[in-house]
Amino acid sequence: MPHDCTFLSAVLPDEQVSVGDSDRASHAADWGGEQRGVGVTPDAVVYPESTEDVAAVLEAANERGVPVTPYAAGTSLEGNAVPAFEGISLDLTRMNAVLDIRPDDFQIDVQPGVMGTAIDEAVESHGLFFPPMPSSANISTIGGMIANDASGQKTVKYGEIADWVLELEVVTADGEVFTAGSKAVKTSAGYNLKELIVGSEGTLGVVTRATLELEGLPEQIKGGRAVFPSLDDAAEAVMDAVQSGVDVAKIELIDELSGAMANAYLDTGLPDSAMIFVEFHANHGIEEEIAFCEAIFAAHDVVEFELADGDDPRMAELWRARDELAFAAQSYDPDRAPIHPGDITVPISSFPELVRYAKDLGDEHGLMVPCFGHAGDGNLHYTVLVDPDDPAEVDAGEEVYKKIVERAIEVGGTATGEHGIGLGKREYLELEHGEVGVELMRRIKKAFDPNDILNPGKIFPETVEEGGRVRLE
Repeated sequence: MPHDCTFLSAVLPDEQVSVGDSDRASHAADWGGEQRGVGVTPDAVVYPESTEDVAAVLEAANERGVPVTPYAAGTSLEGNAVPAFEGISLDLTRMNAVLDIRPDDFQIDVQPGVMGTAIDEAVESHGLFFPPMPSSANISTIGGMIANDASGQKTVKYGEIADWVLELEVVTADGEVFTAGSKAVKTSAGYNLKELIVGSEGTLGVVTRATLELEGLPEQIKGGRAVFPSLDDAAEAVMDAVQSGVDVAKIELIDELSGAMANAYLDTGLPDSAMIFVEFHANHGIEEEIAFCEAIFAAHDVVEFELADGDDPRMAELWRARDELAFAAQSYDPDRAPIHPGDITVPISSFPELVRYAKDLGDEHGLMVPCFGHAGDGNLHYTVLVDPDDPAEVDAGEEVYKKIVERAIEVGGTATGEHGIGLGKREYLELEHGEVGVELMRRIKKAFDPNDILNPGKIFPETVEEGGRVRLE
């Protein structure tokens, strides 16, 4: 139901509040919501420019029971930023300043609206970079990455976003401000509130400043592709390389169908075979590590192993093909559409089996299921392509998608390695964490946000609206 947001005129200047149709419509969905055809138009959009602005909006909204959904670049894949119960869309893109760089401490302070690539640009002259960013770093903000605990191609070596967040400034649902974590590289003082906020998808608080840890740029970078006779050989080679301790910065699996999609979308000229894309980072001894990896790949009948230096244009073209696979899948067949973005992650020993399971399910139902992903950390991206005008095919696609997620959880993995729960994966939360675990999550949510105004409708499927206020049943 619509909410009266006229109170915002007394909270922020007019130029920071919009009730215009265009602004409201542009905040009705994120990328994932648009793909699902799910969008909810907020009653108002606000553009805070400081922590004080955020606190004032949340305090006033909480007093009136008006929902507030944080929003930035709108590139989330699970409807995480859809204002499910209308209310206020809190657009943080104007809070886009790099506040401080401390190269001697390998640290940077940023506001949540800073784009991922802007962080690397700001610290490159100091010989530093921020390693864990997703491949969408050029179109996504650090605030969104923290909210979803994002990760990317370099997770196998450097870890995920949570591993590089030192300290957060957070505004609570009632407008209070607190600091979680520390600028020290370790702390054991009290509860780890920082880890609660990271990955909470804006349901516990709104991050207004982040202190991030940085890493020195590697002196040696090489990368390329390895071609295998079959997808099973490629998946087994990834598992073997990781289990053998190959120090690789990126190791990405591309199945035959994904390669064909990249060729059709970008005219890349990739071979019509299963492939592994790799990248190595080192300050010395990179050739020895490459030789180690090549020996392992040879044991899995590698057909071709082609490498280039990090500044070779062929490297950029190679990674462009990987980075744009999601878009390539969308445009591959004009009569087919991806049903959902798959994002399972499993222990590395289960990775080859999950890849084969996904492909066999697709074949069983006569559906295309392209598989690719950050194979080194067990993260498999997949989608099921269906004819949206064929109800039977859509149902079959939903069944395939669901079975793959359930299988991942069954072998000790997760429904989502980096996209978050949002609207799209709520049904799997209890299967993964159990009734007790999810009930404890509900209690944490209620402790932080008793009126359930912060991004309601996400993570927990039982969110309902009652009497103009939003609450958890």
